[in-house]
Amino acid sequence: MAGTAKDPGRRRREETLLVQQMIALYCRGNHSSRNGALCPECRALADYAALRIEKCPFMETKTFCSVCKVHCYRPEMREKIRAVMRWAGPRMLFVHPVLAVRHLLETRKEKQ
Repeated sequence: MAGTAKDPGRRRREETLLVQQMIALYCRGNHSSRNGALCPECRALADYAALRIEKCPFMETKTFCSVCKVHCYRPEMREKIRAVMRWAGPRMLFVHPVLAVRHLLETRKEKQ
C-alpha cells in the first residue's frame, strides 16, 4: 500500500486483496476450508469487508480501518474482522510475505 496515497482505486484493490487473503488464511486454519473455498461465515465476512472498502469515503487519506475515525463496520462484524486480523496477521509473513511486509511498512509509517 506504500506509494498509493494519490490513487484511491489502487488502494481499494490492495486493501481488498489483503483482507481477502487474511480471511482465506483464517478460514483455512480455523474452519478447515480447502481449495480457496470459504465457509459461509467467512464468505459473508469477506463480502461485507469488500463492500465496506468499496464504499469508504476516506480511502485517499486513511491507511487502515483500524486507525479510521469513523468505524463503518457493524459491531459484530468488527469483532469478527478483529479476530481474523489477530489470528492471520502473524501468519501472513509466511504465506504472503510481500503483502505482509507492505502492511508492516505502512503501519509503521502511520505510527510516525
